[in-house]
Amino acid sequence: MEEYVRKNSITQWHPVGTCRMSSRANFLSVVDDRCRVAGVTALRVIDASVMPEHPSGNTQAPVMAIAEIASNMMVEDQG
Repeated sequence: MEEYVRKNSITQWHPVGTCRMSSRANFLSVVDDRCRVAGVTALRVIDASVMPEHPSGNTQAPVMAIAEIASNMMVEDQG
């Protein structure tokens, strides 16, 4: 039974928070408030992994909002 469960179970949650966004002062954050990866040049993370907490609903709308805002920031950063 344990083997079956391990092979066939899936999560109903959409994983978030694996590349948490926070200020540079927070050593646990992976990306800053402009989605730039700490210590890496020209790399951004723009998906559900930057959410510091799981939203109460589906992640689709928050991810779309993150992408929209991040795309505007990227244009601003290009000058």
